[in-house]
Amino acid sequence: MEKQYLVNDFKPGESWRVLKIVGEFVEGTDTLHDVGPAVSIFGSARTSHEDPLYKKAEEIAELFARNNFAVITGGGGGIMEAANKGAAMANGVSIGLNIHLPLEQIPNQYSNINLNFKYFFTRKVMFVKYASAYIIMPGGFGTLDELFEAVTLIQTKRIKPLPVILVGSDYWSGLVDWIKLRLLGENKISPDDLEIFQVIDHPEDILKAVQKYVIL
Repeated sequence: MEKQYLVNDFKPGESWRVLKIVGEFVEGTDTLHDVGPAVSIFGSARTSHEDPLYKKAEEIAELFARNNFAVITGGGGGIMEAANKGAAMANGVSIGLNIHLPLEQIPNQYSNINLNFKYFFTRKVMFVKYASAYIIMPGGFGTLDELFEAVTLIQTKRIKPLPVILVGSDYWSGLVDWIKLRLLGENKISPDDLEIFQVIDHPEDILKAVQKYVIL
């Protein structure tokens, strides 16, 4: 059985494993280098087909694809599947960056460009390197990880600013209020940092917010 705890498994003399990591970077950049303007869409893999959020993610992705954006997801189920499906319905570029996991992550059928990753950090680079915007649908720890990764990179000026859009006022309001109350209120961040992300509910408004920053 393949070992699951890949980072912990590094041992002296196993520098050969670095070549596998480099290989993931090479395959990713070779595949995506000419993808053009794209949005990375994140959200829970546990979202069912009957959930209104599934349909909303599908609608958002279809709208972006019809406006000449590629759509990038984590390649799995739930919100990721919905976004890849929406892009495919619009005959757009639908990209799935799948990760090997013991649970949940089964590649969906709607991506027309597929990449498979063993390491989260190489996959993360692909999400941010080729995205013109991050669209964050409701999700769990993985979604929060991607959100704060992007916010941190923008805050520390490691990447150019890009729209980071939280979709769903009801879902995100508690987190946003906590950020304002605790992080800003206790001087852990500056007021300008609150401008890194925005909360938007309607697909057309999300598209307009991204188009303000992106020249096609």
